[in-house]
Order: sequence, then structure tokens, then C-alpha cells
Amino acid sequence: MAKCEVCGKGVKTGIKLSHSHIRTKRTWSPNIQKVRALVNGTPTRINVCTRCLRSGKITRAI
Repeated sequence: MAKCEVCGKGVKTGIKLSHSHIRTKRTWSPNIQKVRALVNGTPTRINVCTRCLRSGKITRAI
């Protein structure tokens, strides 16, 4: 799974706990989108999480 190239957010791991208390490993993936953004004035494709998109940390290329 890819990481956000702005904030570095990636996959988190943990334990899923069932009602009968069986513990199994699981992962939580961030919502990563591949978008065209302006990086140093040139449009490039980067992987960005939706939190960075919504907060305006990048400027999208048209």
C-alpha cells in the first residue's frame, strides 16, 4: 500500500477482537488517492491522502 507523499500517513496494524475474544491481526489503510498536483510549478502525479486534499495542503493541477 502506498503512503501519502505529503504527510507520510501509511498503513496501521492492530488486532481485531471478536465477540468470543479470538484475536486476529488486521490493517487499517488510509484513503490514498492518485492526483495530479503542482510540485515546484510542474504538474506531477502523487499519492495523497484525502485529509491533505481536503485541508488544502496541495494545489491540484488542471
